Amino acid sequence: MPFSKLGLSAPLLKALAKQGYTKIYPVQEAAIPAIITGKDILGIAKTGSGKTLSYVLPLLQQFRYKPVAENRHIKTLVLVPTRELAVQVGEVFKSFADHLPRPVKSMAVFGGVSINPQMIELQGVEILVATPGRLLDLVSVKALQLSSVDTLVLDEADKMLNLGFKEEMNKIFALLPVKRQNLLFSATLGKDIDTITELLLHNPVKIEIKDEDDHLDLIQQLAYMVTEERKGPLLRYLIKEQNMQQVLVFTSSVHRADSVVEKLKINKIEAAALHSKKGQGTRTDTLNNFKTGKLRVLVATDLASRGIDIQFLPHVINYELPRSPKDYIHRIGRTGRAESAGTAISLICEEELHHFKIIQKKMGKRVEIIDTVGINLQGY
Repeated sequence: MPFSKLGLSAPLLKALAKQGYTKIYPVQEAAIPAIITGKDILGIAKTGSGKTLSYVLPLLQQFRYKPVAENRHIKTLVLVPTRELAVQVGEVFKSFADHLPRPVKSMAVFGGVSINPQMIELQGVEILVATPGRLLDLVSVKALQLSSVDTLVLDEADKMLNLGFKEEMNKIFALLPVKRQNLLFSATLGKDIDTITELLLHNPVKIEIKDEDDHLDLIQQLAYMVTEERKGPLLRYLIKEQNMQQVLVFTSSVHRADSVVEKLKINKIEAAALHSKKGQGTRTDTLNNFKTGKLRVLVATDLASRGIDIQFLPHVINYELPRSPKDYIHRIGRTGRAESAGTAISLICEEELHHFKIIQKKMGKRVEIIDTVGINLQGY
């Protein structure tokens, strides 16, 4: 089905064509017509499933019929768990809002940067993408009003609840008008999501797309058995010997991420870390450099990986295994996207082998484990 069959206006269809969007994902096909007609949505959809466009396009479409909002009175509010996702969603809104018949100003706000420029920039904003804490900060200093919000989006609601935003979200809900359209997207359905669903949604259209591991067949998975002291040299060996030009490396801690980057740089491999201890400006620049191919290796923690959405990322390496099989699937799911093949590599120590077997069992796939004793890592 083409986008033209979903009820979108000519300016938005023109913008889609200009930006090269041709394939409709299942969540978009189901959500776009329902949102245009004002229905509430419960979408069970993983990162990378196309859900951002599934609400950005119909929400912008609705602005054809909305009068210009009173200054500092937000009309559409999107809540997200991380700074990176806020920036990413904000960019998508801006890229399409520019094509609308009347100007619709959108903006992303988040913590970790000065609040003053955000307060000034909020002049005339009608669509706001925000992390919960910074949104409440801005409300407390009267930089914006939520009394005119007619559409609320919760993107990655499960992550916001897991990261401890529940109390802040409840405060925000109390500030919103009772009558509004609510769109909730979550990777999973759990007790907390069920509770929020009951509180927020009215006769929602439920959309559930296939799990993220359904595209694992596109990903070549390999594991290398290695001692802890040989992990760093093996990582550098693989990057150089396989001529990897764009590779995302996952570590389990901020300290390890910085350590891996330092040793990569010493060995003349351009790399940078992405984690919660980095300033927002640095995080934004680092992610942009990686997405555009200016940075060869990005070393990230799991939390920072939210918002890393690269359509054709060829390589992912688990320097350390994550705690849960779901996080493993999320990590390797950064590659093998948009029907393009990718490679996911895990570096496994003896003490991690049992955990890796559990991951394979939960995933329903066996991963080849390669012994590295015979690989000469001298000089790496």
